[in-house]
Amino acid sequence: MKVTVDEDKCCGAGTCVLLEPAVFDQRDDDGVVVLLEPRPAAELWPTVREAATVCPAAAIAVTESE
Repeated sequence: MKVTVDEDKCCGAGTCVLLEPAVFDQRDDDGVVVLLEPRPAAELWPTVREAATVCPAAAIAVTESE
């Protein structure tokens, strides 16, 4: 799995951070997403997929293949 984020789309809701803080964080000044781990471990995949699905700005993209 590969994760990418579009900082320009991010609205700073923080749902991704609440779901998977090992992969996502937020900038202190404006709350925009910070991707900590673009290739998360397999055990994190379910919550990373959920974060991408529930992102209100559709700023998270998940590619399942390498």
